[in-house]
Amino acid sequence: MVELSPEALRRVQVHAALADPGRLTIVDRLLLADASPSELQRAVSMSSSLLAHHLGVLEGAGLLRRVRSEGDRRRTYLQLIPAALDLLVPPVSLQFERVLFVCSQNSARSQLAVAVWNRRSRLPAASAGTRPAARVHPGALAAAARHDLAMRPGRPRHLDDVRRPTDLIVAVCDNVHEELPPETARLHWSIADPVTAGGARAFDHALDELVARIDRLAVTVDGGQRRRRP
Repeated sequence: MVELSPEALRRVQVHAALADPGRLTIVDRLLLADASPSELQRAVSMSSSLLAHHLGVLEGAGLLRRVRSEGDRRRTYLQLIPAALDLLVPPVSLQFERVLFVCSQNSARSQLAVAVWNRRSRLPAASAGTRPAARVHPGALAAAARHDLAMRPGRPRHLDDVRRPTDLIVAVCDNVHEELPPETARLHWSIADPVTAGGARAFDHALDELVARIDRLAVTVDGGQRRRRP
């Protein structure tokens, strides 16, 4: 039997409350605006008894509250409690001084990752490889240009020459993840090598993947203040 912390149990309760199409519809409606029970019933086309049941479950999970109208004191409005939705994602806070993106040759994915990171966060970033190439791949430079990404490529460098003890290492290819010793702490992103695939589409796909993953990582790294998207 897995023992869960009180916070984890609350997360289970919230997930369970939302694991019903009707209740999810109610939450989606209340994300935009408050509503009285009668207004909500009309909006979601639900019987009064079924609505009452769903509202009871959502209130029990701490997702909803009722507030009395300042006008007609006999009327109440249902409000979503936004902070309760934050429980859907486990809290993560990573504390590092720099993010180090690593791919085999340090010629494409890791270089692009640094450029994307610098657009998203003020926390420093660097890149490296386990088998550095002679230069940054032209396909990576072209992809950055197509996406208006300010890329200042550096000469590919070996991981041992770049790594610091305070780095968060992110392996953006499978080879690096499988080459590094198990005791080397790192995150692993399985992103296909656009150099091997060839063509602009492969580089664009790798860049899209990096953007999506960096968007998620940037908010979890302690001290990394987010930059606004251009």
